[in-house]
Amino acid sequence: MSERGNGAVNKVGIREVAQHAGVALGTVSHYLNHPERVSEEKAERIRLAIQELGFVPNIVGRQLRLGESNAIAYIAPDFSNPFFFTLVEGVEARAAEHGLAVFVVNAHGNREREDQYIGLFERYRVRGMLVASFERLEDRLAEVRRRGTPNVLIGGRAVSEQQPSVSVDEVVGGRLAGEHLLSLGRRRLAFVGGPLSIQQVAGRLQGASLAVREAGTATLEVVDIAERTIRAGRAVGHRIVARDPAQRPDAVFAVNDLLAIGIMHAFVMAGLRIPDDVAVIGYDDIEYAESSIVPLSSIRTPHEDFGSMAVDLLLKNIESGAVHHEVFTPELVIRASTSGPVPA
Repeated sequence: MSERGNGAVNKVGIREVAQHAGVALGTVSHYLNHPERVSEEKAERIRLAIQELGFVPNIVGRQLRLGESNAIAYIAPDFSNPFFFTLVEGVEARAAEHGLAVFVVNAHGNREREDQYIGLFERYRVRGMLVASFERLEDRLAEVRRRGTPNVLIGGRAVSEQQPSVSVDEVVGGRLAGEHLLSLGRRRLAFVGGPLSIQQVAGRLQGASLAVREAGTATLEVVDIAERTIRAGRAVGHRIVARDPAQRPDAVFAVNDLLAIGIMHAFVMAGLRIPDDVAVIGYDDIEYAESSIVPLSSIRTPHEDFGSMAVDLLLKNIESGAVHHEVFTPELVIRASTSGPVPA
């Protein structure tokens, strides 16, 4: 790029490159889009002109002309949960294997921002989108598919058979958590999480409720909260501690590990023993679970495979129109917060 006298930057175009290299405008275009059509001698002149002038190709313009892109987009709902960072690693690794770049954005749990990002990436003609959301987006994603941008729903099992999706069997996960707590002899269980309108939250609650119902002698209190953060967990934990001891749950199932970690902080600060007084289990098995104030039992979701599978489903849909719904089965990871002493 060159600079004008007033400090403004004057972007170099392919016309300036052609003039500098002493070749036709079409030859520069071929060099950028079909290099096999350009002789070695002319290609070298163009390469040097690009280097000397500081020319930057207009990739977006090229994509609009050719109707193709070497990038996909991943829209995450909330990076405050490390699970979504781990998912991104899987997405980027698999995309790189196919020569694809990944645009990653965080919607911060905001439906309007999510919609803006979907529209933005559609206009940029990305090859496809991976969308993880706390909202029900299938109608919106169907519109995008009809206009030519394939996409995969991440996190929730798609209702439509035309919508590719990758998800976890949340009912099974919730049931595993409930059954584990019941197997320890706990009978006053509390489920902490929300909003209950979120498909994943509702599924985990449904699974825990089934386990409690089958036990017959246990109860399940539902604490519906708006946020799923450590701070929100501490607030819930302090409220539980403030109750009469006879009214406290003897086990807590938190809808994610961040909530569980916050709840345990509040319990420990108040002098409650974990798991003796109250057992606690989380969900996701994030990296911090094992090293939390009390090593946290959790329901593990497939961190390594989730993102790569989403990319695989997207590419299959792009290449052949195939629609797949991949549902992973979670597993129980037992640590000191439910069935062991705190390490010295």
